[in-house]
Amino acid sequence: MPPASADLPTWADHANCRALLRAGSKSFFAASLLLPPRVRDPACAIYAFCRLADDAIDIEEGRLGALARLRERLDRAYAGRPFPISADRAFAEAVWRFGIPRTLPEALLEGFAWDAEARRYPDLASLHAYAARVAASVGAIMALLMDQRDPDVLARACDLGVAMQLTNIARDVGEDARAGRLYLPLDWLAEEGIDPDAFLAAPRFTPALGRVVARLLAEAERLYLRAEAGIARLPANCRAGIGAARLIYAEIGRAVERNGLDSVSARAVVPKSRKVMLLAAARAKSLFWPLTHLRAPPLEATRYLVEAAASASPAAAPARGFDARVAWLVSLYDRLERRDRAPRTLLARAAR
Repeated sequence: MPPASADLPTWADHANCRALLRAGSKSFFAASLLLPPRVRDPACAIYAFCRLADDAIDIEEGRLGALARLRERLDRAYAGRPFPISADRAFAEAVWRFGIPRTLPEALLEGFAWDAEARRYPDLASLHAYAARVAASVGAIMALLMDQRDPDVLARACDLGVAMQLTNIARDVGEDARAGRLYLPLDWLAEEGIDPDAFLAAPRFTPALGRVVARLLAEAERLYLRAEAGIARLPANCRAGIGAARLIYAEIGRAVERNGLDSVSARAVVPKSRKVMLLAAARAKSLFWPLTHLRAPPLEATRYLVEAAASASPAAAPARGFDARVAWLVSLYDRLERRDRAPRTLLARAAR
């Protein structure tokens, strides 16, 4: 349902969402600078909503209560009655305008629930299922923001999301372990003779652990290469931004490798100068992404996300250019008129 004019996001709301992205993910923020505003603003809104949701699960003591409140926020956003905070107003407008099926943010909340229960993952397929929820869902949403509903393009967007999440896991092994979380496939750990409970009790790097991290980065790289075919099918003015995200996150994996695959005692960082080079490379490569893996089937874990996104249609065509400015001015006039009318209504009531 479309939000009422009073619930539409303001310029300040979008600015707040951009600030959350800038503070929360320097890599994604850098990549977003290459996206056109019609995609960048709703993308920041999606990120802001997801970030606040993730923080609520991590910070609040009663995690089940936090999840219930997040579902209430989702209910209200899809009903066009968002909570009066910047992220929710901007999110509600984005899901309505671009026809984002509820399956996608619901998947994200399910992934957060798995985090809250410190779930472990027996094998790579189950880890794919986790990454599908917390990252591929966002990849599918990003594709919808670019008006892409072709199943092949959506499958590649989900590949990119999973690859980025696997890279994050490889980078954060020590940080996660110190928080009592373990995302590495348990069967891989068993093959290397690593006891999960002993590792969590005293996280330390070993060559055996390094081999597990290397396998995870190799899987991420396989999916980054598959994702390139989806980038090639995006609108021309969106390829550089998504391509930059692909290159920068893959570079995080290279930084882990340069640290000797030790992501327990060190955190891999991509220097700002290197990010600038990768942004330039993504812009230069925007016409040359290969189509080699375009029709590869989706990961089994992401298939339901692809099907949900492919069958969705926007409730209203996204406003662009002159139409967007007219819509914004009409909304602004409506808000100002109601604000101006309120004091006169109060005076009229007082005079009775």
